Amino acid sequence: MPRQGKLESGDQAAPLRTCVGCRVRTVKSELLRLVVVDGVIVPDLRGRLPGRGASLHPSSGCLELAERRRAFSRAFRAQGALDVARLRAHLEGLD
Repeated sequence: MPRQGKLESGDQAAPLRTCVGCRVRTVKSELLRLVVVDGVIVPDLRGRLPGRGASLHPSSGCLELAERRRAFSRAFRAQGALDVARLRAHLEGLD
């Protein structure tokens, strides 16, 4: 019986995460980890920043969906709006 929450690839299991924008479950390595630092959402490129994390596909489409759905405040369990300017600048640099 396959493990729940992991995708089997060869002999290793890879952890799954859900994109807060499009709500698609995929392998952790395909998503960008995000954390909140002083009310600003920042990309955690090394996956080492402390705090509650959320995952997002590195595309501006998923960012737009997450903003439209107000998913960031729920994912981070934060009160009020969070600043996404730094995240948007990072994603525009990737495109």
